[in-house]
Amino acid sequence: MRTDDRVNAVIFDMDGVLVLSEDAHFRSWRDTAAAYGARVSHELFLSCFGRTNPDCIRTMIGEVSPERAHEIAERKELAYRDIVRSDMPLAPGVRELLGSLRAAGVCTAIGSSAPPENVELLLDVGGLREHFAAAVNGSMVSRGKPAPDVFLRAGELLGVHARECAVIEDAPAGIVAARAAGMLAVAVATTHTPAQLVEAGAHHVFPSLASVPRHLLGVLQGS
Repeated sequence: MRTDDRVNAVIFDMDGVLVLSEDAHFRSWRDTAAAYGARVSHELFLSCFGRTNPDCIRTMIGEVSPERAHEIAERKELAYRDIVRSDMPLAPGVRELLGSLRAAGVCTAIGSSAPPENVELLLDVGGLREHFAAAVNGSMVSRGKPAPDVFLRAGELLGVHARECAVIEDAPAGIVAARAAGMLAVAVATTHTPAQLVEAGAHHVFPSLASVPRHLLGVLQGS
Protein backbone atom coordinates (compact mmCIF):
# COMPACT_ATOMS: atom_id res chain seq x y z
CA MET A 1 0.00 0.00 0.00
CA ARG A 2 1.36 3.37 -0.99
CA THR A 3 2.02 6.11 1.57
CA ASP A 4 0.05 8.81 -0.17
CA ASP A 5 1.11 12.39 -0.74
CA ARG A 6 -1.54 15.07 -0.52
CA VAL A 7 -3.95 14.71 -3.45
CA ASN A 8 -4.20 18.02 -5.28
CA ALA A 9 -5.63 16.71 -8.55
CA VAL A 10 -7.93 13.89 -9.62
CA ILE A 11 -7.81 12.51 -13.14
CA PHE A 12 -10.91 10.60 -14.19
CA ASP A 13 -11.09 7.96 -16.85
CA MET A 14 -14.29 8.48 -18.78
CA ASP A 15 -15.93 5.21 -19.86
CA GLY A 16 -16.85 3.05 -16.88
CA VAL A 17 -16.05 5.85 -14.42
CA LEU A 18 -17.80 9.13 -15.29
CA VAL A 19 -20.24 7.46 -17.64
CA LEU A 20 -21.46 3.86 -17.37
CA SER A 21 -21.14 3.24 -21.07
CA GLU A 22 -20.20 -0.44 -21.13
CA ASP A 23 -23.46 -1.58 -22.73
CA ALA A 24 -23.40 1.17 -25.38
CA HIS A 25 -19.81 0.39 -26.30
CA PHE A 26 -20.46 -3.35 -26.41
CA ARG A 27 -23.48 -2.97 -28.67
CA SER A 28 -21.65 -0.62 -31.04
CA TRP A 29 -18.55 -2.86 -31.21
CA ARG A 30 -20.63 -6.02 -31.63
CA ASP A 31 -22.69 -4.61 -34.47
CA THR A 32 -19.72 -2.98 -36.20
CA ALA A 33 -17.58 -6.11 -35.98
CA ALA A 34 -20.45 -8.20 -37.36
CA ALA A 35 -20.54 -5.96 -40.43
CA TYR A 36 -16.91 -6.97 -41.06
CA GLY A 37 -17.50 -10.67 -40.46
CA ALA A 38 -16.27 -10.89 -36.87
CA ARG A 39 -18.10 -12.07 -33.77
CA VAL A 40 -17.38 -10.19 -30.54
CA SER A 41 -18.28 -11.86 -27.26
CA HIS A 42 -18.82 -9.79 -24.15
CA GLU A 43 -15.70 -11.32 -22.60
CA LEU A 44 -13.57 -10.34 -25.61
CA PHE A 45 -15.02 -6.84 -25.54
CA LEU A 46 -14.17 -6.42 -21.84
CA SER A 47 -10.57 -7.40 -22.49
CA CYS A 48 -10.31 -4.30 -24.70
CA PHE A 49 -12.23 -1.87 -22.50
CA GLY A 50 -10.15 1.25 -21.86
CA ARG A 51 -7.80 0.69 -24.78
CA THR A 52 -7.50 2.65 -28.01
CA ASN A 53 -9.56 1.79 -31.08
CA PRO A 54 -6.57 0.44 -33.06
CA ASP A 55 -5.81 -1.97 -30.20
CA CYS A 56 -9.46 -3.01 -30.01
CA ILE A 57 -9.70 -3.58 -33.75
CA ARG A 58 -6.62 -5.82 -33.77
CA THR A 59 -8.09 -7.88 -30.94
CA MET A 60 -11.69 -8.07 -32.13
CA ILE A 61 -11.39 -8.08 -35.91
CA GLY A 62 -7.72 -8.74 -36.69
CA GLU A 63 -4.99 -6.99 -38.63
CA VAL A 64 -6.39 -4.60 -41.23
CA SER A 65 -4.98 -1.73 -43.26
CA PRO A 66 -4.77 1.70 -41.60
CA GLU A 67 -7.51 2.91 -43.96
CA ARG A 68 -9.83 0.06 -43.02
CA ALA A 69 -9.05 0.52 -39.32
CA HIS A 70 -10.05 4.19 -39.59
CA GLU A 71 -13.26 3.21 -41.37
CA ILE A 72 -14.13 0.64 -38.70
CA ALA A 73 -13.39 3.03 -35.84
CA GLU A 74 -15.49 5.79 -37.40
CA ARG A 75 -18.44 3.43 -37.89
CA LYS A 76 -18.21 2.14 -34.33
CA GLU A 77 -17.95 5.59 -32.74
CA LEU A 78 -20.84 6.99 -34.74
CA ALA A 79 -22.96 4.07 -33.55
CA TYR A 80 -21.86 4.65 -29.95
CA ARG A 81 -22.67 8.36 -30.02
CA ASP A 82 -26.08 7.68 -31.51
CA ILE A 83 -26.85 5.42 -28.55
CA VAL A 84 -25.72 7.74 -25.74
CA ARG A 85 -26.70 11.11 -27.23
CA SER A 86 -30.32 10.69 -26.20
CA ASP A 87 -29.57 9.07 -22.84
CA MET A 88 -26.17 9.85 -21.32
CA PRO A 89 -25.68 7.22 -18.57
CA LEU A 90 -23.74 9.31 -16.04
CA ALA A 91 -22.39 7.36 -13.08
CA PRO A 92 -24.43 7.81 -9.88
CA GLY A 93 -22.84 10.40 -7.62
CA VAL A 94 -20.64 11.96 -10.28
CA ARG A 95 -22.05 15.48 -10.00
CA GLU A 96 -21.84 15.45 -6.21
CA LEU A 97 -18.24 14.23 -6.19
CA LEU A 98 -17.11 16.73 -8.81
CA GLY A 99 -18.84 19.51 -6.89
CA SER A 100 -17.08 18.52 -3.67
CA LEU A 101 -13.68 18.41 -5.37
CA ARG A 102 -14.25 21.80 -6.92
CA ALA A 103 -15.32 23.31 -3.59
CA ALA A 104 -12.22 21.88 -1.90
CA GLY A 105 -9.90 23.35 -4.52
CA VAL A 106 -8.88 19.97 -5.94
CA CYS A 107 -8.41 20.34 -9.69
CA THR A 108 -9.79 17.71 -12.04
CA ALA A 109 -9.15 16.41 -15.54
CA ILE A 110 -10.36 13.68 -17.85
CA GLY A 111 -7.79 11.15 -19.05
CA SER A 112 -9.42 8.95 -21.67
CA SER A 113 -8.43 6.79 -24.62
CA ALA A 114 -11.69 7.77 -26.33
CA PRO A 115 -11.79 9.95 -29.46
CA PRO A 116 -12.30 13.69 -28.91
CA GLU A 117 -15.88 13.62 -30.17
CA ASN A 118 -16.89 11.22 -27.39
CA VAL A 119 -15.24 13.33 -24.70
CA GLU A 120 -16.90 16.48 -26.03
CA LEU A 121 -20.26 14.71 -26.09
CA LEU A 122 -19.93 13.78 -22.43
CA LEU A 123 -18.91 17.31 -21.42
CA ASP A 124 -21.75 18.94 -23.33
CA VAL A 125 -24.67 16.49 -23.08
CA GLY A 126 -23.66 15.41 -19.59
CA GLY A 127 -23.31 19.03 -18.47
CA LEU A 128 -19.90 18.44 -16.88
CA ARG A 129 -17.69 20.92 -18.73
CA GLU A 130 -17.46 23.44 -15.88
CA HIS A 131 -15.93 20.83 -13.58
CA PHE A 132 -12.83 20.00 -15.63
CA ALA A 133 -9.77 22.16 -16.10
CA ALA A 134 -8.39 19.79 -18.74
CA ALA A 135 -9.55 16.87 -20.87
CA VAL A 136 -7.10 14.51 -22.57
CA ASN A 137 -8.41 12.19 -25.29
CA GLY A 138 -6.80 9.43 -27.28
CA SER A 139 -5.82 11.71 -30.17
CA MET A 140 -3.57 13.78 -27.92
CA VAL A 141 -1.00 11.08 -27.14
CA SER A 142 1.08 8.70 -29.22
CA ARG A 143 0.61 5.70 -26.92
CA GLY A 144 -2.64 4.52 -25.37
CA LYS A 145 -3.12 2.78 -22.04
CA PRO A 146 -1.47 0.79 -20.46
CA ALA A 147 1.22 3.36 -21.33
CA PRO A 148 1.03 6.30 -18.90
CA ASP A 149 0.94 9.04 -21.55
CA VAL A 150 -2.73 10.04 -21.12
CA PHE A 151 -2.37 10.60 -17.38
CA LEU A 152 1.03 12.27 -17.61
CA ARG A 153 -0.38 14.68 -20.19
CA ALA A 154 -3.35 15.45 -17.95
CA GLY A 155 -1.05 16.16 -15.01
CA GLU A 156 1.03 18.48 -17.17
CA LEU A 157 -2.04 20.42 -18.29
CA LEU A 158 -3.16 20.77 -14.68
CA GLY A 159 0.32 21.82 -13.58
CA VAL A 160 0.36 19.21 -10.81
CA HIS A 161 3.18 16.75 -10.03
CA ALA A 162 2.35 13.10 -10.61
CA ARG A 163 2.81 12.28 -6.91
CA GLU A 164 -0.02 14.67 -6.11
CA CYS A 165 -2.44 13.12 -8.62
CA ALA A 166 -5.01 10.42 -8.07
CA VAL A 167 -6.44 8.51 -11.02
CA ILE A 168 -9.87 6.89 -10.94
CA GLU A 169 -10.09 3.96 -13.35
CA ASP A 170 -12.27 0.93 -14.02
CA ALA A 171 -10.01 -1.13 -16.30
CA PRO A 172 -6.77 -3.03 -15.63
CA ALA A 173 -5.04 -1.24 -18.52
CA GLY A 174 -5.87 2.09 -16.91
CA ILE A 175 -4.64 0.96 -13.50
CA VAL A 176 -1.34 -0.14 -15.04
CA ALA A 177 -1.10 3.25 -16.76
CA ALA A 178 -1.78 5.14 -13.52
CA ARG A 179 0.88 3.17 -11.66
CA ALA A 180 3.36 3.72 -14.50
CA ALA A 181 2.67 7.46 -14.23
CA GLY A 182 3.54 7.38 -10.53
CA MET A 183 0.01 8.34 -9.50
CA LEU A 184 -2.38 7.00 -6.87
CA ALA A 185 -4.44 4.32 -8.63
CA VAL A 186 -8.04 4.22 -7.40
CA ALA A 187 -10.26 1.61 -9.01
CA VAL A 188 -14.03 1.31 -9.29
CA ALA A 189 -15.32 -2.19 -10.00
CA THR A 190 -17.91 -1.21 -12.60
CA THR A 191 -16.59 -3.24 -15.56
CA HIS A 192 -14.03 -5.58 -13.96
CA THR A 193 -13.86 -7.57 -10.76
CA PRO A 194 -12.05 -6.28 -7.68
CA ALA A 195 -9.61 -9.19 -8.00
CA GLN A 196 -8.70 -8.16 -11.56
CA LEU A 197 -8.15 -4.57 -10.48
CA VAL A 198 -6.02 -5.56 -7.50
CA GLU A 199 -3.97 -7.83 -9.74
CA ALA A 200 -3.40 -4.88 -12.09
CA GLY A 201 -1.95 -2.92 -9.16
CA ALA A 202 -4.77 -0.73 -7.83
CA HIS A 203 -3.91 0.97 -4.54
CA HIS A 204 -7.59 1.09 -3.57
CA VAL A 205 -10.70 -0.61 -5.00
CA PHE A 206 -14.31 0.49 -4.45
CA PRO A 207 -17.62 -0.80 -5.85
CA SER A 208 -18.57 2.46 -7.56
CA LEU A 209 -17.68 6.11 -7.95
CA ALA A 210 -20.24 7.05 -5.31
CA SER A 211 -18.46 4.85 -2.75
CA VAL A 212 -14.98 6.40 -3.17
CA PRO A 213 -14.20 8.16 0.16
CA ARG A 214 -13.87 11.87 -0.35
CA HIS A 215 -10.99 12.20 2.11
CA LEU A 216 -8.98 9.88 -0.14
CA LEU A 217 -9.24 12.49 -2.89
CA GLY A 218 -8.13 15.44 -0.80
CA VAL A 219 -11.67 16.50 0.14
CA LEU A 220 -12.17 17.07 3.86
CA GLN A 221 -15.10 15.23 5.36
CA GLY A 222 -18.11 17.49 5.66
CA SER A 223 -16.91 19.94 3.00
